[in-house]
Amino acid sequence: MNIITELAKWAIPFILFFVPVYAYFRKVPVYETFVEGAENGFKTAVKIIPFLVGMLVSIRVFVDSGALEILTDILRPFFLVVGLDPDILTIIPLAIMRPLSGSGALGVATQLIHQFGPDSFIGRLASTLQGSTDTTFFVLAVYFGSVGIKKYRYALKVGLLADVVGLLVSIWIVTKVFG
Repeated sequence: MNIITELAKWAIPFILFFVPVYAYFRKVPVYETFVEGAENGFKTAVKIIPFLVGMLVSIRVFVDSGALEILTDILRPFFLVVGLDPDILTIIPLAIMRPLSGSGALGVATQLIHQFGPDSFIGRLASTLQGSTDTTFFVLAVYFGSVGIKKYRYALKVGLLADVVGLLVSIWIVTKVFG
């Protein structure tokens, strides 16, 4: 265990040292290449700002309008009919927020972990769900928008299906492993 801890401490510094040294010996203009990459990254960041602002505003409106709570209340009977433990219902806001916003979902997950504890069933489920799903609408709005993809309905369907599967599998795995 100590070897892995030490390797983890030194992995990133090693990579940050090794890559430029390797590039230098391969006759790559290291600094110029870095500056060019940073310039391209800045251009990309500026290009996605309008999509990012639009997505963040719409998420804020969704949450502040009470629509998140309404959607949660609508989904509660489904979870009960399926026969899931009522404690699992506390994960619904996270499951709804995760496809919309990574930072919003992280806030909900943090709140759940503070409320129930990191080693609780809900804490473990929140952590597993965070790692098993993606920010589908964010990806569509920001990344697809920044490269000009206009027809993304199939990507939306597949992304939301993957989020639902991620939720169900997270519940199943955490129930089997920790339940």
